[in-house]
Amino acid sequence: MLDVKGIDTYYGLSHILFDVTLKVGAGEVVGLLGRNGAGKSTTMKSIMGIVPPRKGTVTFNGENVTGGKPFMLFRKGIGYVPDDRRVFADLCVDDNLDIVHQRSKEWDKERVYDLFPALREIKARRAGHLSGGEQQMLTIARALMGSPDLLLLDEPTEGLAPLIVRDLEQQISKLRDAGISILLSEQNVRSALKMISRAYVIDNGRIRFEGTVEELEANEEVKKKYLMV
Repeated sequence: MLDVKGIDTYYGLSHILFDVTLKVGAGEVVGLLGRNGAGKSTTMKSIMGIVPPRKGTVTFNGENVTGGKPFMLFRKGIGYVPDDRRVFADLCVDDNLDIVHQRSKEWDKERVYDLFPALREIKARRAGHLSGGEQQMLTIARALMGSPDLLLLDEPTEGLAPLIVRDLEQQISKLRDAGISILLSEQNVRSALKMISRAYVIDNGRIRFEGTVEELEANEEVKKKYLMV
């Protein structure tokens, strides 16, 4: 479904990503793991066209979408949940969901509220008054309103309490069971390994490891050198 080949990305003159290559198949949950500053968020932004790569290609469902505008990629079926959430603080939860362009009726507010029942209870509350966990749920819910085929989740558990992380893990697993492909970027390796089937490890803008969860768990060198596990 997603095929990223050899992308190089820069911030101005600073070379951030070096020949990054990864794939996500239909129905897969794939992890992009690494420490803070390793290049995870930049990889997500490069796929989503926010920081277009200067080299390499991003292919989605067989179409070259390299450097495409984020709103166009959303309409093609890529949902993006940024690490800083970016809810519309002055709008209530319900209005945050209403403003989304819907590709189809596969996901609507009722289905989203069924996945995140806590949001139904606070749907009239302004998003700026929500807790970090509630904002994270809202950001994922907003992305789902576009009925995505692929969901990019950038550091979804960052800054959340352990109980909220556990709930979020369950909800992401439900999305996997619903057939949505997910690329999950995480520093929280223990949490990520509960949800993913394959992993890429990134460090200093380069992919250092690719393999199954079982292969990663067995590789002590990679875990100690790049993940501090």
